[in-house]
Amino acid sequence: MIDLAMLDNHWWWLIFAVVLAIGEIIVPGVFLIWVAVAAGITGAITLLLPAPLWAQFLLFATLCLIATWAGRRWYAATDTTSEDPLLNQRTARMVGEIVTVVEAIESGRGRVKVEDGIWSCKGPDAPVGAHVRITGADAAMLHVELA
Repeated sequence: MIDLAMLDNHWWWLIFAVVLAIGEIIVPGVFLIWVAVAAGITGAITLLLPAPLWAQFLLFATLCLIATWAGRRWYAATDTTSEDPLLNQRTARMVGEIVTVVEAIESGRGRVKVEDGIWSCKGPDAPVGAHVRITGADAAMLHVELA
């Protein structure tokens, strides 16, 4: 059995890197991976160049900042296209749909039925039962026009 107290510091850094990488997989947030990279590099450097613990922590902190900064720049520069760019934008997905007015639009405000829900809307005056087209949205307020 391995006596954990006898492990050299570089092994602790490498184990820490693996634990952080596993944490990134379990709780994805694209942050822990950069700290894991910093811990892995710290472990590799301390394997080649043994240093006092305070120097290792200083190296790790510096590498964390550099790795996180580099990761943010890489993600900002990388074009990540999606097959469904409106996946988490519910109101944007509704644009173009024709819906029914359930509470008359008077003075520019009313309510419409969208699938199985009722939404507040802004648009030209329309009576109950009229059909309107969704043209946009501000938060939960749909913008409509006569269809």
